Amino acid sequence: MAKILYVEDDPNLSFVIKDNLELEGFDIVHFQDGKEAWKSFSKEKYDLCLLDVMLPELDGFSLAEKIRKQNFHIPIIFLTAKTLQEDRIAGLKIGGDDYVTKPFSIEELSLRIKVFLKRKDINKDAEVANNTFQIGQYKFDYQQLKLTLNDKVEQLTAREAEVLRFLCQRKNQIIKREEILVAIWGRDDYFLGRSLDVFITRIRKMLAGDPALKIENIHGVGFKFNCNP
Repeated sequence: MAKILYVEDDPNLSFVIKDNLELEGFDIVHFQDGKEAWKSFSKEKYDLCLLDVMLPELDGFSLAEKIRKQNFHIPIIFLTAKTLQEDRIAGLKIGGDDYVTKPFSIEELSLRIKVFLKRKDINKDAEVANNTFQIGQYKFDYQQLKLTLNDKVEQLTAREAEVLRFLCQRKNQIIKREEILVAIWGRDDYFLGRSLDVFITRIRKMLAGDPALKIENIHGVGFKFNCNP
């Protein structure tokens, strides 16, 4: 049974969501404010975080940042009533894996949760040999979220590591944007596409130590990771 940290300050909504997700077989631990949720996360082991953005004491974005610093791998889904694209992109930039905009259906939320839990199990069971890459002068350890050049180690976020691994598995090939989005986030979405651009920019900077490496924009299509064997 997956244990989910659920943070929502609306008592009526949280009762409905908690009750329905428990009927789906999830173990839901609910908190009404970010500070209490963080205390629990620091002590307990969770499989996924479901965070409202507008929270008392500690908002959802700030809570997610604290969670990410402690755990690079745990999936984080934001529940937000905000419609501004900047807010959605901000949540993805700080380490969120997905967002669900209110109002939403229980079926949609449950499906999103199951997708990330399944992906988490697949990644956990993957062989280490399939998750270590030599990229030019860099060594990339997907399992440990580390990118190493000589003695310099760069710590990646879980999402940065997923994007880089996807590129590594398709070196010197043209990759469609929608292919990356569907493979990593589960759907092709404008806001997720904007977030992907941010991750690509970050990865380019991380790989700047080897001039032979280049992530090329293919206009109207996607990207090509030019990398010598």
